Parts: sequence; structure tokens; C-alpha cells
Amino acid sequence: MSQLNPSPILFEARTDARRVGTEVRHLAMDTLWVTLGIDRRTGLQNFTPALVDELQNLVNALRTEGNVLSSSGDRSPLPYTVIQSRHPEYFSMGGDLQFFRQCIQRADASRLHDYSMRCLTLLFSWAAQIKDRTTSIALVQGRALGGGFELALSTDHLVAEEQSTFGFPEIMFGLFPCTGAMGLLANVVGARQAERMMTNKKIYTARELFDMGLIDELCPQGQGELAVERYIQQHASRLKARMKVQQSRYRQAPLNHEHGVQIVDDWVETAMRLSDDELRTLDMLVMLQQREASDRRVLAA
Repeated sequence: MSQLNPSPILFEARTDARRVGTEVRHLAMDTLWVTLGIDRRTGLQNFTPALVDELQNLVNALRTEGNVLSSSGDRSPLPYTVIQSRHPEYFSMGGDLQFFRQCIQRADASRLHDYSMRCLTLLFSWAAQIKDRTTSIALVQGRALGGGFELALSTDHLVAEEQSTFGFPEIMFGLFPCTGAMGLLANVVGARQAERMMTNKKIYTARELFDMGLIDELCPQGQGELAVERYIQQHASRLKARMKVQQSRYRQAPLNHEHGVQIVDDWVETAMRLSDDELRTLDMLVMLQQREASDRRVLAA
């Protein structure tokens, strides 16, 4: 079994109610284990503006030399970074639908654009700007929707337990993924299939995505952490070569930041022009999320 002796990650959180937890797990090589907590205010596992800022702060720390205290006492980048959710059912619900609705109701396109650009910056940072420092691993043990699906796809290695499901539900209320879904999907399955996945309202099983090549490793329920440990043990045996190959893969098929900015512009323009019917659907989804979170709190009491 792995040693779970936590070491501190030296960065300042931008919000008082921190949702990003970090520890260093001493596996085959020291690994930064990142956990995403639930929003205490709403009970939801989604990307609020505060969580986006907190995650960006973490990525900025990972990009800075000497930001992590390892088991040897040196402050240096760790070779592996794992991201996992603390929610029992969701890796992430995706974007903050209530925040979207408030911006639309107030006709505040500027605030919505700022949020979307911060999401793009986070995804691009995670997918592109830490490749030379760490191998990123997503561990999905539940539902990964919208931006949560994008985040998982942006990592170097995606491990999913067999009960996990994935999808882009944004089309239900007249929108689409606002950052990197097209590029991340198209690099594996092609642009036409990526378009279908972004617009067909389908929720995919982990097995389906594994067969498509979008999930790197599929494991039984409850075995995700062990699968990550095994992967790190194998990967670490030829770490330098594998890191160079990963970097080469990204150079071969990089995310296009300029394209991402255009997607954000298109997304905000579309959001500000949703029809009454689409807004009613958005309101219904907000209400259903709130009810689900409320029911879970009652059961936990």
C-alpha cells in the first residue's frame, strides 16, 4: 500500500472557502494528489468562478520552480499530479448554471465573458503549460459533465471506474462547451465525431469512451486509486523517456488557444441570445441541481 504522508503545497488560495485540497502521496514517485471539494454554499460540484480561480492558482504554482515541498525536503516540481473529486457521485457537473443565468438575466455579457475566458485559461494551462513538469492524471469515479468532461480529457492519462458516465448536456439549453472540447475530442476521434458528441445530448458510459480511445484505463468500481498507483509505478520506470514522448504528442496535436478564444466569443454571444424556451430549460436544470443537492443533504443529516 502507498504511504499517505501529506506534504504542503505552497500557494495562497484566492477564496476563504477553499475547495481544492492537496497532499503529496509517496507512491513509486512522489505524487501531488488534488481533490475537488463540494461548494458548501450550494452543495454542488461545479466550476464556480471561485473554484476556477483556485484551480488556476494551483496550476500557476505548479508552473513555478520551487513551489512544491517534496519528501526529500526539496522544493521542486513533482513528476505526477492526480485530480479527483470528493463528491460521491460527480467528478464535476461542469459550469455554474446559476451564475450563467444571473449574467444572462442582468444582460452582463462582460462578466460572463470574463468567466469563460478564465475557464479557457485554466484548461489551456492544465493541458499545455505543465507538460514539461508533471504527468497529469484524471481519476473519474462518477459523472463528468460539460467542463468536468473537458478537464478530464485535458490530462495526460484518464482513468475511469466502470460506473462513470460522461457527456456534454449544454445543447439542452441552446449552448455548447465553451472552451476546449472540440480540440480535445477531435485529436482522438476526429472533428465530425466530436461535433456529434457535443450536440447529441448523449451520456456515454466509461466503456464506450474507452473503446473510442478517449479513456486510457478502465477499472472496476472502487479500484480507481489502485489503478492510478499501478500506472505511476509502470510510468516511473522510464520517466524521462515517457515525459518526452508525452511532450512530443502534445506538440503534434496542441490545443489552439486562438481557436479557444473564438469559441468563448461565440459562446457568450449565443448565451446572451437564448430563447425563452431555452431559458426555461436552463431554469429547470438549475432547479433540478438544487433539488438533488438538497436531497443529498437531507440524507446525510
